[in-house]
Amino acid sequence: MQNVLNLRREVTGATTLDVTDITAEATALPGFDGHEQVWLGRDTERGLEAIVAVHTTVLGPALGGTRIWPHVSFAAGVTDALRLSRGMSFKSAIAGLALGGGKAVIIADPKKDKTPAMLEAYAEMLNALVGQYITAEDVGMTLADADFLAERTPNVSGTTRGGSGNPSPFTALGTFLGLKAALRHRTGSDDLKGICVAIQGLGSVGWGLAQRLQAEGATLVVSDLDPARTERAAEEFGATVVEGQEIIAADVEVFAPCALGGVLSAATIPLLQARIVAGAANNQLATVTDGERLRERDILYAPDYVINAGGVINVAAEIGSGRYNLDHVMARVSQIPSTLTRIFERAAQEGRTTDDVAETMAREIIEAARR
Repeated sequence: MQNVLNLRREVTGATTLDVTDITAEATALPGFDGHEQVWLGRDTERGLEAIVAVHTTVLGPALGGTRIWPHVSFAAGVTDALRLSRGMSFKSAIAGLALGGGKAVIIADPKKDKTPAMLEAYAEMLNALVGQYITAEDVGMTLADADFLAERTPNVSGTTRGGSGNPSPFTALGTFLGLKAALRHRTGSDDLKGICVAIQGLGSVGWGLAQRLQAEGATLVVSDLDPARTERAAEEFGATVVEGQEIIAADVEVFAPCALGGVLSAATIPLLQARIVAGAANNQLATVTDGERLRERDILYAPDYVINAGGVINVAAEIGSGRYNLDHVMARVSQIPSTLTRIFERAAQEGRTTDDVAETMAREIIEAARR
């Protein structure tokens, strides 16, 4: 790896970027799961502190978005990258994609700290990793940022510059279809008229989900850190607005977490009134035991990396062949409900949690490819 970095420095003159293999140190952190590689990229002059976690490349190159977020500590940032990259491996495997799982976390406030210089340093880090990891937009990383990176590194997907564009509408569509599958499994019908859904987070995915739900007759309860978004949702959708954690205890049929992860925990699960959890956020379960807590309360949980796979399906369509086919993408996204239904049925038959069944399925696919 050091030779690669030296080559990059000779070519670019970027003498301030330092990329270090921290895999050994990462093994002691929560979320480590036999990761192939964990890299730390630092450039103090340009304000970059980035972690790239590669979980597995058994099925193909590691794909995953870049999250820019002001984590409270370095260890928290690494742990986030570890958990998210593992989820990406499972997501790609269950979706039938020839891709592995990776994730990047840049520890910074996207509203205050994100600069062109920082993104330039990050692009150099991606180049230094010589194709091990392909990234796309995520929380704190906009489509414009992805375009900026794509001008400086080939290791970016889901851009407007010859790429497939914003993956969020596909994530929202897959989540919507998966939510209906969960409703059908739980009630026998996927008719949304009169069904009340609580949406936590009205970013691009949460907003797209709200639009689809309201169009089919659902009533909405919403929350978001940005009051302008909730005000707009109240005006456009007739949504009821609640503050912060109140959304978890809302009197609804479905809870759809579409913000950051870790929302389902020993503290919050007892508060749920919803009988279904089906949302787009990654890493919704705070710990591995929280799936069992949901099962004990007879709350049907749609595993996050299955229901929110629409975005990665869209981005993956431009990797490898270079020929993006929208029909092919839509066909794959439309399979999300049937995949979830198989997971729900198997979990019920075997007396297991849905997240445990989903993980088993993903690991079976990865191990079969490894053999």
